[in-house]
Amino acid sequence: MDRALLRPLLEGHWYDALSSVLDAEVRRGAATPELVRARDLATAAKRVLDLDAEDFESISAAFPRAEWREGLNGACFPAAPRSEERGALGSLVPLYELMLEVLDLRAQRHEPLQVVVTAHLIGEYLPQLAWESTLGHAGDPLVLGEYVSERWGTNDRACPHGSALRTTARRALHACSGDEAGYRAYLDRFHSRQGAALAICAMHHEATSVGERPDVGETCPNPCSWATRGTLDQQRDLDARVRLAIIYQASPIVGLRHHAPVGHFFGVPSTTEISEAWLATWTRLVAPWPDGSNPLTAGDVLGRPDPTEALPGMAALVSAVAGATMGPGRLLREIGATIAELEGES
Repeated sequence: MDRALLRPLLEGHWYDALSSVLDAEVRRGAATPELVRARDLATAAKRVLDLDAEDFESISAAFPRAEWREGLNGACFPAAPRSEERGALGSLVPLYELMLEVLDLRAQRHEPLQVVVTAHLIGEYLPQLAWESTLGHAGDPLVLGEYVSERWGTNDRACPHGSALRTTARRALHACSGDEAGYRAYLDRFHSRQGAALAICAMHHEATSVGERPDVGETCPNPCSWATRGTLDQQRDLDARVRLAIIYQASPIVGLRHHAPVGHFFGVPSTTEISEAWLATWTRLVAPWPDGSNPLTAGDVLGRPDPTEALPGMAALVSAVAGATMGPGRLLREIGATIAELEGES
């Protein structure tokens, strides 16, 4: 096999095609230990690029490097409700670093639909990412009950949560106390909604006044005492980061996902449409707030983007919401470099 033919696949991070080519070579009887390892790594990289998070734990088990295993396990939602390793329930930082890397590589591969899908996924858990610095975890249902209390998950009419969010709040308190099936159902149907419930709790009227900041939806006029912990500055900071997260969730770039049905022939966004949607999104994200508190323009957190960032400013947005500098990870790129080394040895 001409190794030069594989170089464009590696440089373009086409791990799916690379896996098929190497597997065909193995099946042809030309297998060497290095070739088999390269094929297995390419297959694993394909699944990581697909954000096959349900199987991250099993994928990582085959990685030869401990830092790769740790990084991917950190981005994984634990398979069992009381797993010792809490992964993305403990911290969303590894998952967001991976999603930022995937976003850039999908753009490099000229896959507009996948760029839109990944941009949509980035919005899914942004409110929990904002809350992480306050909770000490990313809304982990195993320990959430140690922080929230009072009206959370009750039918108290003083709570502004609607019926769907009340149900979500209750499920979040008990998701890890039952069987694995119930826990999986919670992750599949309720965990992303948990962020919406927490967001309302963050935007309470003791921290901000009407007209100070953008109106992004329901707020809480009667906050529970647990929602007012910390200094007023800390509460206002959390409120601002949550509002920024919600602005992104309602943005044109996320809205493209809802207009891009798969299998209907129409609606797949073009690169131009994505660029226009991101420009419109960025305009909203950096718009000045009446009290001057927009975390994306008033703070010191600028993000750590890749030089070829697909959507310029995305790393800065994620960093501003998290309240900590973040950027794309290097897992997929490092796997590609290792495959190239193995190919040179085979």
